[in-house]
Amino acid sequence: MRALNRKILRDLGHLKGQAAAIALVIASGVMTLVIAVTSLDALTITKERFYSEYQFADVFAEITRAPESAVERFRDAPGINQIETRVQAPVRLEVAGFDDPIRGTMLSLPDGGEPLLNRLYLREGRLPEPGREREVVVSEAFAEAHGLGAGDALRAIIDGRLTDLQISGIALSPEFVYQISPTDLLPDYERYGILWMNRRALAAAYGMEGAFNSVTVSLQAGADPEPVIEAMDRALARYGGLGAYGREDQFSHRFLSEELTQLRAQAAILPTIFLAVAAFLLNVVVGRIIRSQREPIAVLKAFGYGNGAIAAHYGLLTGGIVLVGCALGLAFGAWAAQGLAGIYAEYFRFPEMSFRLQPWVMVLAVAVAMGAAMLGTFRAVWQAVRMAPAEAMRPPAPERFHRGWMERTAAWRAIDQPTRIILRNLARHRLKSVLSVIGIGLSGGLLLMGAYQLNAVDQMLDTQYGQVLQMDIDLQFTDPVPARAAGELRHEPGVLAVETFRAVPVRLVGVNREERVRLLGLDAEPRLRQLPMAGGRGRLPDEGILLTDYLAEQLGLRVGDPVELEILEGRRRTVSVPLAGVVEEPIGVGAYMYRPALNRLIGEGPAVSGAWLLTDRAQEDALFARLSDRPRVASVGLIAEAERNIREYIGETIIVFALVFVALAISIAFAVTYNNARITYAERARDLATLEVLGYSRGQVSWILLGEIAVLTLAAIPVAWLTGTGFAWLLNQAFAMDLMRVPLVITPQAYGFAALGILVAASLTAFLAWRRLQSLDRVQALKAAE
Repeated sequence: MRALNRKILRDLGHLKGQAAAIALVIASGVMTLVIAVTSLDALTITKERFYSEYQFADVFAEITRAPESAVERFRDAPGINQIETRVQAPVRLEVAGFDDPIRGTMLSLPDGGEPLLNRLYLREGRLPEPGREREVVVSEAFAEAHGLGAGDALRAIIDGRLTDLQISGIALSPEFVYQISPTDLLPDYERYGILWMNRRALAAAYGMEGAFNSVTVSLQAGADPEPVIEAMDRALARYGGLGAYGREDQFSHRFLSEELTQLRAQAAILPTIFLAVAAFLLNVVVGRIIRSQREPIAVLKAFGYGNGAIAAHYGLLTGGIVLVGCALGLAFGAWAAQGLAGIYAEYFRFPEMSFRLQPWVMVLAVAVAMGAAMLGTFRAVWQAVRMAPAEAMRPPAPERFHRGWMERTAAWRAIDQPTRIILRNLARHRLKSVLSVIGIGLSGGLLLMGAYQLNAVDQMLDTQYGQVLQMDIDLQFTDPVPARAAGELRHEPGVLAVETFRAVPVRLVGVNREERVRLLGLDAEPRLRQLPMAGGRGRLPDEGILLTDYLAEQLGLRVGDPVELEILEGRRRTVSVPLAGVVEEPIGVGAYMYRPALNRLIGEGPAVSGAWLLTDRAQEDALFARLSDRPRVASVGLIAEAERNIREYIGETIIVFALVFVALAISIAFAVTYNNARITYAERARDLATLEVLGYSRGQVSWILLGEIAVLTLAAIPVAWLTGTGFAWLLNQAFAMDLMRVPLVITPQAYGFAALGILVAASLTAFLAWRRLQSLDRVQALKAAE
């Protein structure tokens, strides 16, 4: 077998350019697989460890106020392991040197001790000591944003009273891995924080002695949470319960779960696309190598090498290329995963989160790449094995040629001879031409998919913040207030327009699932919070409900279907309302109703939960400060600040990944076009040398080779557009989530970028092929064996 091993090395030496190109494609697939699987593995293991060690609860419920004895009403529900009540309250915070309003959530701790559930991991300091009424533990993300540490001070408005607080410790909690306000989509660590205080002090401040307004429950292993949720709802309804919910609806866990779902989709889709392209290339390259080595294969068989040895030889040739690609992919994938770890550590707060390239991930990546490569080359290797020595020693029979339809047209006479050679060769080798076009088209499709991500993200943000959200300030009240409050806001200096809304937590029941969302009651034709629909700007019907299109799809509902609506506030009614339409909104999920109709459902007068303000930008800062000081104002949010946060988040995650993807796609486009040109040159070298000996000029001979590359490249551009659109659709479907849905809108610029990328790669390839043709040894080329 040593002779065959030497032949492998010689073949790889002759094919070094093509082998490097294919290895690059394989490396891209392995790299994307390693990034996704390593990130998924690290996040999953870290999450499960943190949840388990620090007793993350399984069921949560908030109520207005309930006595401790209320717990006995559901304690015997099947599956309950532990129950812990607590006090929870919204607070406004003040930090020295930071002028913007800060919202926070204050949670109680057992005096001087750890909670049973949702325990704290202390990064610094200690828990509040018993009797220390003004000591608090602060969440790490908030502390880092303001440079706070144990021993520092801050101020809080607790139940209307300004209170000086002392920080005793900095902590993490499994309940707030993704620290986000209930009304926001992304973390804002400077303007939202979590604090923990001894229960006696917090209960006294809010009149909760002997009572609670939040309860958490852990379940026995394998227990179904639904019976527990139902039992808690029945027991707590009389106390103003807002509806119990499981982990899947808990804010932090839900966002983390969506990220894990995206990583699973990424691990399944992107490597598959890259490795499918690699398998296709290997099939073409190895197939052409085998066809060009008919006589060596016959000689090897004649000298006693069996079919197994021949198959192993070409399998090792393929395997060598794959292993080089795997080595590159593993190295760059591990490096990229480490970089991604820093981004995840910023948004998902765990005690520690180390990204390590696990041995099983390496084995998986190599196995998947090798499997794709072997699948791609199986047919070509099978042809080599089946060759009979006597038949293979003879040159292949000349192809049967006949005049094609092009040669019968009048235009054919006007075409020069070199161009005729190009067209005849393409027409008479249709399968080879089609495969070349498909290969180039697939690489261009990857370029289009990368460009789509960049353009579509911009369009998504422009739609949300340029069309949907027309307000400048989002004002939330601590409790519902009479609608006449809007009149008071209109008289504030700097306010140009005001629209009020009523926000109510509801549980929507559809065909497929249930969803807890915030139902917004709006004016009939809202202007500051528009509702984009298929027919233009939406108008709220007098009866019925509007849902975002993604939410309606998740619930399995169509326009006209009844929607079971459980109102989790006020009289806690369950009603059925028709789905009057869907709102085409790219960020978040929501439900909308005509505000007077929602007020009637709740059984209240014309109350509102907040207001949206259009402002004079010149007076916005002063207005912002005045609104923040108003009583009963829970939060004042700047839409421009929210847009900045989400653009920063997308810039650090989606855009970075899309840019890496585009870079990989560009390199693959060059690899594919270069591979195609090298194969074409190798197959035509003797013919081109013959033509030059027969009197064709160097320019004419070059045109025959380069013209064929040009025709195949131009033909591949529509294929690239078609496959790229398909790739974009696949990506769009797989990566849709509650947080955001990138619209399936491919701009002309994206199509142009894909075409330009193919043309640039083909031009560079053509230049390299032209240089190789200039150095062609005609005598050596004409010595090819017959």
